[in-house]
Amino acid sequence: MERTDGTVLGACPHDCPDTCAILAEVGGGRVTSVRGDPSHPFTAGRLCVKVNHYEERVHSPDRVLTPLRRSGPKGSGAFVSIGWDEALAEIGARWRTIIAEDGPTAILPYSYLGTQGTLNGLNVGDAFFNRLGATISERTFCDSGASTAYIMSVGPTAGMDPESFRHSKFILLFAANPVSTNVHMWPFIAEAQKNGATVVVVDPVRTRTAEAADWHIALRPGTDAALALGMIHVIVAEGLVDRDYVDRYTTGYAALAARAAEYSPARVAEITGVAAEDIVRLARAYATTPPSAIRIGVAIERNSNGGQAVRALCALPALVGAWRRPGGGILQLPLWAFPINWAGLMRPDWITPGTRVLNQWLLGRALTGELPLDPPIRALFVYNANPMVMAPEQAKIRAGLLREDLFTVVSEQFLTDTALHADIVLPATTQAEQFDIMFSWGHFYLALNQPWIAPLGEAVPNAELFRRLARTMGIEDPHFARTDEEMARDAYDWTAPALAGITLERLKRDGWARLSLPPADRYAPHAEGGFPTPSGRVELEASMAAMGNFVLDVFRQGSNDHQDGTPIDPLPHWTAPEPASPDFPLSLMSPKSHAFLNSGYGNLARQIAHAGAQHVVIHPADAETRGIGEGTTVRVLSRAGEFRAVAVVSAAVRRGVVQSPTGHWPGAVPGGATVNAANAAEMGDFGRAPAFSDTRVDIRASN
Repeated sequence: MERTDGTVLGACPHDCPDTCAILAEVGGGRVTSVRGDPSHPFTAGRLCVKVNHYEERVHSPDRVLTPLRRSGPKGSGAFVSIGWDEALAEIGARWRTIIAEDGPTAILPYSYLGTQGTLNGLNVGDAFFNRLGATISERTFCDSGASTAYIMSVGPTAGMDPESFRHSKFILLFAANPVSTNVHMWPFIAEAQKNGATVVVVDPVRTRTAEAADWHIALRPGTDAALALGMIHVIVAEGLVDRDYVDRYTTGYAALAARAAEYSPARVAEITGVAAEDIVRLARAYATTPPSAIRIGVAIERNSNGGQAVRALCALPALVGAWRRPGGGILQLPLWAFPINWAGLMRPDWITPGTRVLNQWLLGRALTGELPLDPPIRALFVYNANPMVMAPEQAKIRAGLLREDLFTVVSEQFLTDTALHADIVLPATTQAEQFDIMFSWGHFYLALNQPWIAPLGEAVPNAELFRRLARTMGIEDPHFARTDEEMARDAYDWTAPALAGITLERLKRDGWARLSLPPADRYAPHAEGGFPTPSGRVELEASMAAMGNFVLDVFRQGSNDHQDGTPIDPLPHWTAPEPASPDFPLSLMSPKSHAFLNSGYGNLARQIAHAGAQHVVIHPADAETRGIGEGTTVRVLSRAGEFRAVAVVSAAVRRGVVQSPTGHWPGAVPGGATVNAANAAEMGDFGRAPAFSDTRVDIRASN
């Protein structure tokens, strides 16, 4: 493409709720700088520490810019450059042999949100692999459990407008750290706080957000459901229920009230470690300070009770009538407002009935044979993902990737720890070099990213990658012949009310547009009910119809049971997770880093300097009993594995809890392992969500 010098309208590609509008400065075929678009009402001209110098990522000397073939042992980093024709020919030949011998399910695609765009993001490869007949890669890393529970309760509603939080008078942040991971929402919360709102953070760790809040409630990890049920108990017992709203717009109140009666403040205090009087105070303040808002973070689901926690939290706004006014309700994922043609992107109609489904959380077990599969996985295709960093049971994944009989292809911008184990590495573009249309899971704005510069070297966007793979495998279908712009037009229902007045041409001109919804000061979508549930009401005692996961609609009809086969109670409850033991007495929390985006930027000097060394935060009392001081190099051990880190001794974590953020690359840290070496591939109650916040560890000074 030809690109003249000047300013280009773009959008951040990352797995983040903010989806920032970007102004990129281009000169001489290079991106010279990036800045936020000051005209965007939500992102307001600011970028975060990850993206502020995106040009350094685009033009890094470490970029993969040609296809590579392995020339040494797996993991050695020894590659030689080859051409695209040669790379595709080898991939096609190997895949055709595997299909002939074991069938297409011996091929496993593995992807997530390395880029979040509609065209090049999560679902870009689904149609191709569905047509090929490969094993279906079930993606439940993030929000599958919370979304399952949320839809069971209130349906696929966008919920609150994030901008309406400026009108809230009581804001409850559960397992959310917007100062680090949703930075552009924080100004709306801070504005409300300045105008007298109370901001409460519920989190086992005193995060940056908790530091800025009026009240930090440091509960035990995985006990959010119990705390929410304790709040419901108080609200019901003290007559703080908005009975008019409950009677008109909910079902199942009596059953919920009976369940909540089991969770007195005294009992909840024993479970959560939060004082009974604080539970009462929190419930009263929430119920009597309208409009009250709840924001749940992604981390809410990451324990054995995560889905039930979301069910209980979804009940609270209905019980107190918070939905009646702008600034009241609950916010999970505004993405439900975007009229996306998911079936057209993913083509579930191409799935052969009975095709094998494999959850990505189990990758290590699948590759090592611990999870018996017939046929075994013989080929792995990784794009938009770096499982060596972000998936659990890191040692098993490494062992699986080292298999000489596993043909691994990785599409990447850099030689990640995953790419180092590949047989073929394919060069991927950055956002600067690709066309994409961006929805958001954190606000109501659609954005268009037009290429800022021509693709560097031989890098290609994911959309083009799968066009080439389709041709290589002899798949002839108009789906794979479309241009990027044709794909964008097919990806949305442009006739939907939410897109009234919004066209691709308008987005090309302006860069972004707010969905056609009422402004935040008048946005109260459920003031008179109208929930997109089977009953049209908040289902406090929900049916099991929505149970499953959020990979494809066709697979939401799977088992409604726990992994052990016991039925899931559709009413919120709390079940004790694995207890502490003498060998592993501490709870490990592994949140997102402030400086990295998952594993993105974990190889770039500026962000590494900001993040510092791989560390683990430990309470002073826990450190003292182990002879650990500030800066001590320690081993963090669990049943699944171990990693090394530098100790940070701080009361920011409660006693019995340790915290180590994700994002560092194994090949760049002492010991060659990061926090997911200690996390096991266990799942929570709903939607097969990961339960890594249930991980139990011990910490010892390293020899």
